[in-house]
Amino acid sequence: MSTITTTQPISLSDGAVVQLKRLIEEKNVPEHYGLRIGVKGGGCSGFSYLLGFDEKTDKDEVFEINGITVYMEKAHGIYLIGMEVDWVEGLNNRGFTFNNPNATESCGCGTSFNA
Repeated sequence: MSTITTTQPISLSDGAVVQLKRLIEEKNVPEHYGLRIGVKGGGCSGFSYLLGFDEKTDKDEVFEINGITVYMEKAHGIYLIGMEVDWVEGLNNRGFTFNNPNATESCGCGTSFNA
């Protein structure tokens, strides 16, 4: 049985929620999968964001954000707390973006940061 934490460390914009729900349906994501949000070492600024659908692990905290189950490793919280995942659709850029108040430096690609 999963414990769902009610305090949300991150937020999902309305646009991101619409796109995530579209992806869940289009890709036939299994019901027991959740949206994994995290970080990994690497990228041009030190860390890269992780965003994808995955199964829960023993290291994960579980959050329900705007109707989407989110998995995040507890250790990643210090890098991600307060972050907003957004969806941008413009002439030069289309995709998910990460608005992270913990990032002290980021690169032009928008998927790498330093904290």
